[in-house]
Amino acid sequence: MPRTPAPSGSGTDGYDIAFRVLLVALAITVPLSNLAWLGGNITAHLTDSGPWADYQPVEALLRPERLWPDTGETSLLIGARIVPIATLLALAAISAVLWSRHRGGASGRKKVAGMAKQKDIEALLPKAITAKARSLRPSLKDAKTIKAKDTGILLGNLQGTRHEVRMGYEDVAVAIMAPRSGKTTSLAIPSILSAPGPVLLTSNKAAGDAYTATLDARAEAGRTWSMDPQQIAHAQREMWWNPLADAKTLDGAGRLAGHFLAASVDASQQGDFWSKAGSNILSQLFLAAALDERPITDVMQWLAFPANRTPLDILRDHGFSAVAAQLKGTVEGPPETRDGIYETARQYAAALLNSEIAAWVTPQKNVPEFRPAQFVTSRDTLYLLSKDGGGGASALIAACADSVMRAATAQAERAGGRLDPPMLAILDEAANVCKISDLPDLYSHLGSRGIIPITILQSYRQGQKVWGDAGMDAMWSASTIKVIGSGIDDPDFADKLSRLIGDHDVETKSTSTSESGKSTSISMRQERILPADAIRALPKGTALCFATGMRAAMLNLRPWYLEPDAGELAAASDRASKAITARAIAKAAPQHHELRNDRVTQPHHA
Repeated sequence: MPRTPAPSGSGTDGYDIAFRVLLVALAITVPLSNLAWLGGNITAHLTDSGPWADYQPVEALLRPERLWPDTGETSLLIGARIVPIATLLALAAISAVLWSRHRGGASGRKKVAGMAKQKDIEALLPKAITAKARSLRPSLKDAKTIKAKDTGILLGNLQGTRHEVRMGYEDVAVAIMAPRSGKTTSLAIPSILSAPGPVLLTSNKAAGDAYTATLDARAEAGRTWSMDPQQIAHAQREMWWNPLADAKTLDGAGRLAGHFLAASVDASQQGDFWSKAGSNILSQLFLAAALDERPITDVMQWLAFPANRTPLDILRDHGFSAVAAQLKGTVEGPPETRDGIYETARQYAAALLNSEIAAWVTPQKNVPEFRPAQFVTSRDTLYLLSKDGGGGASALIAACADSVMRAATAQAERAGGRLDPPMLAILDEAANVCKISDLPDLYSHLGSRGIIPITILQSYRQGQKVWGDAGMDAMWSASTIKVIGSGIDDPDFADKLSRLIGDHDVETKSTSTSESGKSTSISMRQERILPADAIRALPKGTALCFATGMRAAMLNLRPWYLEPDAGELAAASDRASKAITARAIAKAAPQHHELRNDRVTQPHHA
């Protein structure tokens, strides 16, 4: 509504300036004069040069020698001038810091108007999340005090406050964070370190990453298992896992074959004839090997010789006549088609030809077998490491992760519906090393079983490439917690997030000048709380949090290296990284020696 025009614009501006100057002068002189009076009295008392003067702050500021005539000039200069001014400056600096933190949270960043406040996300704050933990975990029901780590997974601090925001142990999460935006230091590592139960981590890095940062700490909680078929951490083979243990049914064998398919081709290519046919052959051969309790490497021998009747006989002997008939039909079909199908299957499982990789999934003397059913009832940690684009090797990583989560689901059902303590599954670099085809479907029920997956992706499109548009949308929708970090460069996704955050009312002031003077009008308009360009420019150390049924919140991340015990963890991480380097050098030394010997023994030609 338009305001009444002022008769004179310049006169109004002059009064405003004068009033502001007066306020500033009072804000300085009032505290300074009181400090001068207090400082002068303290100086006189300390120097035994006079009694306590009456309260006359103005006199103390302007003419201190009248209040304390027997006090030396130097003493008064220090006590009634220098000390009060220094004290006032210090108080002003402290006030500025406190105000900055109040406006921008613990990190001092500017608060974003319109984002969730404390009351909007009460369900994720300590009081509510603790009450939820008591109801979800029978082991905490009668506990007098509950540690914060037992209540939920720390996501960060609500910006503008020091309130910790946690996801509960029935939530499932997707985190989309670009490289070096804090996904490992602020999400993966802190979550692993504080997990109350078993932990599963997939990763494509070792040194200086979640593996080295958590290895020693998790060893204190339980046993640490490392599956490193491509020697990312150059870990010694101290475990082996049987991927055929869950393949004694047609469904289980099909799931195992599906991991090899997903690791080899994108979601858009998995429906063509050759891909489906190659996957079917693998599932039939995996089933035969599992039923006869053979190692998975026998499948590669059968793939090399399609005419080998051993798998057909095994399937028939165990009552899988229909599956045997399907396999026979493929083997006895047109040679061109048969050879194409078998070659496709060979390519999918080619990693099993590598003896170093195969050793991790075949029985080994004096090496313990990793059993998922035992793991999910422990407080152990399983590190699954694979390189980007690992093909069949990453298929084994995905198969092992899937086996663990399926074992956890079965254990939860036996325990009355939920795991207590819950199991944490950090699927870092999931789109590269852990392509579980039906992961979006698993998201619909894992949280209710006490199995807490956090799938970490670098972009939304990366997830679409693996699970397709429908699959990624399903995972996004099923996630009760969504964390978005800095580095979102996809304009469509950034705009989608902006629309999800919503709009807010913004006051707009306009001023016009006419012959009768100056007039000001105020109107309200709707504006995006965070436009797409602001989401793209999110500073490192901050993240957006979308929780089901709540307003979007801005978080300040809490990297592990800023926590109180960071020094001890950093030292442990450094030791683990140096151990990886030493193992890599030791492994390379014999190869280098052999290469030098080969060069020496080669004949020289004129």
